[in-house]
Amino acid sequence: ETFEVLLRLAENYTSALFCTAYRNMAAEATARVQEFFTDLGLFIFGTDVSTEESVNRLFDTLFPIVYNHIINPGPTDISLEYAECLQTARRDIRPFGNIPKKAIGQMGRSLLPSRAFLQALNLGIEVINTTDHLRFSKDCSRALLRMQYCPHCQGLAFSKPCMGYCLNVIRGCLADLAEVDLHWREYIRSLEELSGAMSGTHDVEHVLLNFHSLVNEALVQSRINGAELSHQVNKVCGPPVRKPTQSPGCTFDQNEVNQGLKMVSRDSEETLTNRRKEFISQLRLYKAFYGGLADQLCGNELAAADGLPCWNGEDLVR
Repeated sequence: ETFEVLLRLAENYTSALFCTAYRNMAAEATARVQEFFTDLGLFIFGTDVSTEESVNRLFDTLFPIVYNHIINPGPTDISLEYAECLQTARRDIRPFGNIPKKAIGQMGRSLLPSRAFLQALNLGIEVINTTDHLRFSKDCSRALLRMQYCPHCQGLAFSKPCMGYCLNVIRGCLADLAEVDLHWREYIRSLEELSGAMSGTHDVEHVLLNFHSLVNEALVQSRINGAELSHQVNKVCGPPVRKPTQSPGCTFDQNEVNQGLKMVSRDSEETLTNRRKEFISQLRLYKAFYGGLADQLCGNELAAADGLPCWNGEDLVR
């Protein structure tokens, strides 16, 4: 859920940039932005989508819009065929400088650990659900029966098994589960590593919520180099061919962005980074869960406390 909120906010910030600073091209641009963040969401949640191709596609499709409204604006829009030529030529003309390459690097380094982290969480849920429904062997059932109910036959209804006896029986019953222990510890260690890879400059929250700044940088660069870019475009696609239509204005709701900004500042403790750190610190407490389950069960409820009479399988002893 936190990832979904994050993607929505990042999309809203980027769309808001067009609505506030580049209003005449906002309607076309925000549709491209929406497609881009849909791709990012698909990638994070496990679909086989290339983040590099998604970033390139965004800047490819933005180039005709930027050319039409910033680099070489005219009374009417460029034709569809001319826009297609610009889109194809974008990677050679490089109207946005090294910004697309920078965005590809940032997205790759931040989204891949996030995707792996979510996949790892799903794996953890699977393991927990599987081990939550163990089938015990007949030998285990007999041993449990002897341990808990044989003293009743001798009128010792309130006696509990001794700790050593209890541990032997329960460890025998949970032998299969104990094999999970080593892998579970390694799993938590790997999650800690992944969490570490998601922090600092690779923090997905930082990268996504600042993506609009990169886009703005790209647009400013294209405006500064407008004359040179027009010359390059003329060589590749010829002079602009225009059609008698005008782009619609902005239809984006600025209130959504303002609300998002309030949410981020108000709920700073609810950031993805803080949720992740809290989750990992909680998970560390359960690192020895599978290996120490017998000790937990006997120590907490099944075995007699130290110093009290207890059942050793044959008699009541201290």
